[in-house]
Amino acid sequence: MPTVQRPDGAAIAWSSDGDESAPPVLLVMGLAYPAAMWWRLVPALSERYRVLRVDNRGAGLTGDVPGGPYTVETMAADCLAVLDEAGVERAQVVGISMGGLISQEIALTAPERVSSLCLVATHAGTAHAVWDAEALAMLGNRGEMTVQEAAEMSLPFNYAPGTPRERIEEDWAVRFPLAASPTGYLNQLAGASAWSGLERLPSLQMPTLVLHGEVDRLVPADNGRMLAKAIPGAELTIVPDANHILMTDQPEQVEKALLDWLDRRR
Repeated sequence: MPTVQRPDGAAIAWSSDGDESAPPVLLVMGLAYPAAMWWRLVPALSERYRVLRVDNRGAGLTGDVPGGPYTVETMAADCLAVLDEAGVERAQVVGISMGGLISQEIALTAPERVSSLCLVATHAGTAHAVWDAEALAMLGNRGEMTVQEAAEMSLPFNYAPGTPRERIEEDWAVRFPLAASPTGYLNQLAGASAWSGLERLPSLQMPTLVLHGEVDRLVPADNGRMLAKAIPGAELTIVPDANHILMTDQPEQVEKALLDWLDRRR
């Protein structure tokens, strides 16, 4: 997996799937998750697009790096450095959860690099967000748990009740070997918690889709509605029977919604 060296010494791991001459799509993952967790969507996306994925500092093959907390601004700059390294001037940007914060920051600070924006299961900043109190308690307690313990505890906040256990364990088989360390998790959480974008969102002018699970308990769907209201011209799609990891709860619906969006904007 290639890396891009950052001025602070971090080596940010990234990958490219699909034809390098195809229109580029940048996928940005959420809190403590590796870029490999886009695995359900990459096969279909890479048939039509060059799919770039970034392991945020603190997660995946990037792992822990010097300094902390890992601010959203720093992680957005990492993503832009990946685009530079890949020779990509503009991309459609898709971010989930914390990756949605990073994607908003990219769009706000480097709008010329973003041809369209898709914000998945995310919010406009912790201070403005609508939260489930039990979900907040879970996030605060999971830092010192084993990966398996944290995954089990977070089940009701990540996956819909009807999602088969075997499908969830498919995700875990991808995620666990690349899991963030407690240090990486806490550095990402601290950086994400300090970020705010709501007051800047009205300046966005690129086409934007807000995609959210109807029964998301970690980042309730009212946050998606808030984003869609704040971003001029944004479209909102609510996926029924989908929790926070909506591409696992409803893989066919999410794949179709995302491909339809990207195809309209290519």
